[in-house]
Amino acid sequence: MADNSTDQKFDIVIVGGGSGGYSAALRAAQLGKSVALVEKDKLGGTCLHRGCVPTKTLLHVAEMAEAPADARALGIDLTLNNIDVDKMLSFKDRTISRLYKGLQGLVGSGDIEYVEGFGRLTGKNTVEVTGENGTTTLTGENIVLASGSFSKTLPGLELGGRIIDSEMALQLPEVPKNPIILGGGVIGVEFASVWKSLGAESVTIVEGLPNLVANEDEALSKGLERAFKRRKIKYSLGIFFEKAEQTEDGVKVTLADGTEFEGDYLLVAVGRGPNTKDMGYEEQGIEMDRGFVLANKETLETNVKGIYAVGDIVPGLQLAHRGFQQGIFVAEQIAGLNPEPINEAHIPRVTYCEPNVGSVGLTEKQAKEKFGEDKVESYEYNLGGNGKSQILGTQGFVKLVREKDGPIVGVHMLGARMSEQIGEAQLIVSWEAMPEDVASLIHAHPTQNESLGEAALALAGKPLHSHA
Repeated sequence: MADNSTDQKFDIVIVGGGSGGYSAALRAAQLGKSVALVEKDKLGGTCLHRGCVPTKTLLHVAEMAEAPADARALGIDLTLNNIDVDKMLSFKDRTISRLYKGLQGLVGSGDIEYVEGFGRLTGKNTVEVTGENGTTTLTGENIVLASGSFSKTLPGLELGGRIIDSEMALQLPEVPKNPIILGGGVIGVEFASVWKSLGAESVTIVEGLPNLVANEDEALSKGLERAFKRRKIKYSLGIFFEKAEQTEDGVKVTLADGTEFEGDYLLVAVGRGPNTKDMGYEEQGIEMDRGFVLANKETLETNVKGIYAVGDIVPGLQLAHRGFQQGIFVAEQIAGLNPEPINEAHIPRVTYCEPNVGSVGLTEKQAKEKFGEDKVESYEYNLGGNGKSQILGTQGFVKLVREKDGPIVGVHMLGARMSEQIGEAQLIVSWEAMPEDVASLIHAHPTQNESLGEAALALAGKPLHSHA
């Protein structure tokens, strides 16, 4: 880091080295732009170090922990003797480390000026970076804001001790015995799944909304609730949290109706907030809403010309792959390539609990709001008719939603490993495929992928392995 007098000029200065920031940096450098990438913590951001990657690593371990029970049903006698938490955490850390080193290599070889320190917007085209060795001012013809998000809590609910957030949960030196999880969204249901598989005696989710994963199609929410009930994962729905008290050896949670739950930990999983405080955005006249940066949906440029915003600080789905694609888009936009705007409805959504939840496009409710109650058709294909799903011993379904006499506008899936089908699901929706188009494709047998073809056959009016 340079001293106070240093002033460096670039085509693009990017604040934040997470998925949105580093993808913008890599693509801009490919396009011949001079780039400075500012990051106060570690390259890769929350997703790599404290979010997607470590959580999915633990979900993989949890799946392995279920193997003995699954194997016994097939005539193979396996026994789970122990969960070595230290080794499990070491595996997680090694996975992160390998990906981190690879990313460092990409950025290091990409003709990108990587600047470590806290970046603050100090002008329409200047970022002041404060690091260990002083302060540097970076000047950019264009600025990209990609400062990410943080784990939220609720007013009056302080983290600490046995009240933890997801980042703390990833470092726990033990598997909780009877954790309570506040929040039934993606983070909440994934940790519930992990802890149950790793041997927690009792897991309880507290969700104030009427359903788990409430942003999904109602059929997926109901299906996941049934699956969790079979797994003996408890949940309280539709009653809001009131308070939590730490006891001598745990936490007591009280709901608005007086219901009480006691557990050894309380995981606060109520979503993530935009990391924009004290970063100078508002001072430079950037339009904000509750901490989020408002950007033009077509260009991702803010109301201040030359300043763009990507990732979790922009209202919408807080997903790493959304930020990643937005970063590429902005780099190409600045370079004058006029890229196709990102359609938020076509961003795939996957929840990696057991069973998996995968979706892309409109829910049935959203489709009816858009096209009209009588202008929408849907079909659910039960995985009971899918050979590979029966081999895997999973229950679930594929639900297709279409505009009446029009294309498929939503794909919604539930079942073990069904997240792997999200690629074709995205193509179906993004390319506005008719059910007949998908039905005419040859889906290999026996695969879970066939379930998409079977659902399309039925929606096209020619069901084979199902009843219309």
